[in-house]
Formats: sequence, C-alpha cells, structure tokens
Amino acid sequence: MSNSKLFGNDVTEEELLKKNYRKYHGGKMDIYYNVAICEHAGECVRGNPLVFEVGRKPWIIPDNGDVASNQSVINRCPSGALKYLAKEKN
Repeated sequence: MSNSKLFGNDVTEEELLKKNYRKYHGGKMDIYYNVAICEHAGECVRGNPLVFEVGRKPWIIPDNGDVASNQSVINRCPSGALKYLAKEKN
C-alpha cells in the first residue's frame, strides 16, 4: 500500500486536512495522521520509535528519520491513518 495516496489518487494537503488528518511538519516531508481511522496496530511505533513515540508531544517528528525510511514505515500502516507528502528538493 502506498500511503502517499488517498483512494488510489495522489493526495494533497487540502484533501488530507478536509478528511481530518493532522499535519506534522518536517523539513523534507510532512506526515499526516487521522486518529479516527487508526487501528493502533503499532507498525509505526515499532518501525521507527524515534519518529513515532506515543506519549511524546508531538508524537510524530518527521525529521527524526530520513524520507525513505519514514515512507517505508508509513506504507506499512494497515488502516491508512498515516499519510505523507515529500517536499520537493530545491
């Protein structure tokens, strides 16, 4: 599953925010999370606890991991509660 997509289409920030995803800012990518659809499978926390740490505020810090590993962890999210948008290189 590619969690850079929503219903099979490339996602936009506007669509994610309309669908109640919360944005976590990063320098190279932003990560979005929707608590209402999360199955709490724990793939994110086990995948990279430096980026995803329950109990910390904010609990997602995109810059604590590189883009490729963050994408890999997010793509394992079974519910689609996690999405990402990578930022273009300047």
